[in-house]
Amino acid sequence: MFRLSNNLVGILNFLTFLFSIPILGGGIWLRNHGNSECEKFLATPVIVIGVFLMLVSLAGLIGACCRVSLLLWVYLFVMFLLIVLLFCFTIFAFVVTNKGAGQVVSGKGYKEYRLGDYSNWLQKRVNNTKNWNKIKSCLIDGKVCSDFNEKYLNDTVNKLYTEHLSAIQSGCCKPADDCGFEYVGPINWTPSNTTTSPNPDCAAWSNNPDSLCFNCNSCKAGLLDNIKRDWKKVAVVNIIFLIFLIVVYSVGCCAFRNNRRDNAYYSGWKHP
Repeated sequence: MFRLSNNLVGILNFLTFLFSIPILGGGIWLRNHGNSECEKFLATPVIVIGVFLMLVSLAGLIGACCRVSLLLWVYLFVMFLLIVLLFCFTIFAFVVTNKGAGQVVSGKGYKEYRLGDYSNWLQKRVNNTKNWNKIKSCLIDGKVCSDFNEKYLNDTVNKLYTEHLSAIQSGCCKPADDCGFEYVGPINWTPSNTTTSPNPDCAAWSNNPDSLCFNCNSCKAGLLDNIKRDWKKVAVVNIIFLIFLIVVYSVGCCAFRNNRRDNAYYSGWKHP
C-alpha cells in the first residue's frame, strides 16, 4: 500500500507538470510571435524552464507513484542541486545588491544615479559593449523614454523637477542636472555654452529619441538600481521557495525509502 509521502510527492509533481505546460506554451508563443528581439530573446530561457519542470515533475511523479526508485533518485538529485543553486544565488544576490543607491538632488523630486556607486560585478556586466547594446535595444523597444515624453510633455521645467521619476527615466531620458542644459521638452534639451561639468554624460546626451542618454553612465546606473531592487525581491521569494523545496525534498526522501522497502518486500515475497 502506498504511503502518505509517495502520494504527496505524486500530487505535487502532477501540479508542477500542469504548471509547466503554460510556461512551455508561452515560450513557444514568444519565439513565434514576439514583436521585438527582446521578447524573442526571453523565449529560450522560458522554454528551457518549461521543459525542465516538465521532465523533473514526470520523474518525480512516475518514481513516487510507480515505485521506480531510479527515477525518484534522479528527481531527488536534481532537487538537491536546485536547492544548492538557489541557496548560492540568494547569498550572491544579497552580496551584489548591497551597494548602490540614488543620490538625492536638492529641490528635485527625483534622484540621480552614479555608476561607480554599484558593485564592481554589476558594473562589469553593463560596461560590456555587447551586453549594453542588447539592453539599450530593449529599453528603446520598450518605449521607456517615449512614454516618459508623453506623460510629462506639458510640464514646465520647474514642474518636471518636482516629478518622482523612476531610476531609468532619470538616468536615461534626461541629461544630468549638473550639465546645466536648457529645457525645451522632457526629452529635448539644449546644451549650454557655459557648461563646465566634468561629467562625461553631458557629451553623451543627444536629442535623438533613439539616443538620448542611453549611452550615459547614469542610464547604466539607473538600470542597476532597478536590478538591485528586483534582485532583493527575488532573493526574499527564493528564501520562501527554498523552505518549500527543502520540505518537498524531505518528503521525497521518505518516498524513496518507502520505494526501497516495498521493492525489497515484493522481491522477497517472489523469491523466498
